[in-house]
Amino acid sequence: MLIRIPAPHQPLPSEITPRDAYLNRRTALAAGMGLGLAAASPLALAQAAPGGGKLPKLPGARSAVAGAVVMDKPTSYADATSYNNFYEFGTDKSDPAERAHTLKTRPWTVAIEGECAKPGRFDIEALLKLAPMEERIYRLRCVEGWSMVIPWTGYSLAELLKQAQPTSKAKYVEFTSLADKAQMPGVRSGVLDWPYVEGLRIDEAMHPLAMLVFGMYGEVLPNQNGAPLRLALPWKYGFKSAKSIVRIRFVEKEPVSSWTKAAQQEYGFYSNVNPNVPHPRWSQATERRIGEDGLFAKKRPTLMFNGYEAQVGQLYAGMDLKKNY
Repeated sequence: MLIRIPAPHQPLPSEITPRDAYLNRRTALAAGMGLGLAAASPLALAQAAPGGGKLPKLPGARSAVAGAVVMDKPTSYADATSYNNFYEFGTDKSDPAERAHTLKTRPWTVAIEGECAKPGRFDIEALLKLAPMEERIYRLRCVEGWSMVIPWTGYSLAELLKQAQPTSKAKYVEFTSLADKAQMPGVRSGVLDWPYVEGLRIDEAMHPLAMLVFGMYGEVLPNQNGAPLRLALPWKYGFKSAKSIVRIRFVEKEPVSSWTKAAQQEYGFYSNVNPNVPHPRWSQATERRIGEDGLFAKKRPTLMFNGYEAQVGQLYAGMDLKKNY
């Protein structure tokens, strides 16, 4: 039997997408999504990965900071709260979720010290009211080669730092985490020199994307994720984002971070995500996205500055990013 095959359809000129529209399709798509999200409730961005429903709600308005809302699918709440590095509670990924119930997050104060005109002590309730809460969806890239996408709630760290009025001598900002053996069983170990200390150059700390975080997935932070407040620095490896912060200090000299102190050859002060600079013991060119762990799941290529180069690249202009890793 003879089967007639229709001739291929030849598109009319009116059916062809203009070149400019094609090249700008991603921008148009993002804009369209943004309009839809802006019209939705403040927590619409995180609805694909809702919170656990057991902690108090902490809503935030959609952030207008450039780069603050990535379009990646959020990691599930279950994964983000059960696969953690928080050595104060143990070195296994499951230890924080299993042990952090001992952490007492009230009362809680943060001391602001060092080279500033207005040092002081802030209560957590005052910090919650210091600036309007925003929801931001950030990529999180661990130095170990895995990644997540997390909806955080908080505001730019600069909102707090400006209150202290740093002086001209303030070149860096040092962050110290709680280290209480009674509440944190991991502190009894010698895996690190406690308390946990991290640091940023002051222009990094003042960058709008540097975030002081009080919640995730529309709820307050779970203990295992750094309650009651932590940093989120999406262009740096995750260990730079100090958890359970109790002190912020403006200093003139570069602080020695805990992991830099433990292994300087492996963990530099900057620790910006850079696929071209391998860790001494593994490549950083690709990453495993938590939640995409199927048998045939491929690793993702790691992006320079974790995909935030357009926003933060100018902070490191002229620097040797291999030397200043």
